[in-house]
Amino acid sequence: MRVQEIVVGGDAITQMHPHTIIDMAAHHRLPTAYPSGEFIDAGGLVAYGVNYPDLHYRFASFIDKILKGAKRSDLPIEQPVKFELVINTKTAAALKIYIPQSVPLRANRVIE
Repeated sequence: MRVQEIVVGGDAITQMHPHTIIDMAAHHRLPTAYPSGEFIDAGGLVAYGVNYPDLHYRFASFIDKILKGAKRSDLPIEQPVKFELVINTKTAAALKIYIPQSVPLRANRVIE
């Protein structure tokens, strides 16, 4: 059995070694999906996940409320609402992966 694609999670180990993971995927010519756009900026193929700047902004608003006296137990539980799709067309070409024209049109960012 041959692995066809890799999906990289967003844990501390992968965040510490993005170039190693990206280089290994490229060396083995494996299409790889990543958890954030930073991996794509570094040469990865595609990322779909939480928009971290928005998530951090929302996190900061919770801290602000707590510092102003709100009880943590009174704050609502929230899920991320803003996601982003980032595609690196240069990496796709290097891997000889065809990306339909409609996909980059839906992406938040396309790296060429």
